[in-house]
Amino acid sequence: MRDTFGEYIEFFKMQGCGNDFIAVDNRTAQIPLAEMPGLAVQACRRAFGIYADGIFFLEEAPAESGLDYRWHFFNSDGSRAEMCGNASRCAARLAHTLGLAPARHVFGSDAGPIEAEVLAGTNRVRVRLPAPRDLELNIPLDVDGQALTAHFVNTGVPHAVIFFPDVAQVDVAALGRAVRFHPRFAPAGTNANFVQVLNPTEMLLRTYERGVEGETYACGTGAAASQIAAQALGFTGDEAGLKTTGGEVLGVALREGAVFLEGAAEMVFSGRWRLSIPRG
Repeated sequence: MRDTFGEYIEFFKMQGCGNDFIAVDNRTAQIPLAEMPGLAVQACRRAFGIYADGIFFLEEAPAESGLDYRWHFFNSDGSRAEMCGNASRCAARLAHTLGLAPARHVFGSDAGPIEAEVLAGTNRVRVRLPAPRDLELNIPLDVDGQALTAHFVNTGVPHAVIFFPDVAQVDVAALGRAVRFHPRFAPAGTNANFVQVLNPTEMLLRTYERGVEGETYACGTGAAASQIAAQALGFTGDEAGLKTTGGEVLGVALREGAVFLEGAAEMVFSGRWRLSIPRG
């Protein structure tokens, strides 16, 4: 669309427990897939864009796919991500609000179909994440001369989980980056989660996110990975609440091999985004 200021795209700004995203209804925006990575970098850039941890585009699902819709998700650096737990809840709530899907629905991601439920009368959404895989406990890591013990699991995207007695004392920017690019997790790298167990049902979580390349206020797949590792090590039971850097709590429940993530998903504002670089 164009006006006197040039070409623009209508967008929604969403946040899930402080993890913020730009959302585009691509049924009307019609952004070609090849242009999405560049637009992600433009839109997510501080000062020169809208600013966010990532962006997703909602589209109609392919015929006979059994899906209500599909998404394309990109990190703020333009890299495509297989999955994002907090963004998936935001996508589900927005899709329901736009009439694209009922309260209970399934959408397509690069990590596979995602089951979602928008909980009536609340700002909360529950999603069933892809089945976790590649769980590996007690991985010794040498990080800049510091001996650490990490635990790895893929909850749609790769995550390393490291337990600390006090996560407030962790230099997440430095240590997170070192773990994220550690040769043990090459070539794809990993997200890095730093966790403090308070009791069998409560934990504190700080996450360095791959693609954002910094600490975010929350990470849904990271919360899931942390709970999976904590339960496997006997620190928690099947359900736990993880308090994130943003101060909100993500609930993770492990039931018969499935992982359910529940938390807030809210629209912050909507608007028109003027493109700084012409498309096409």
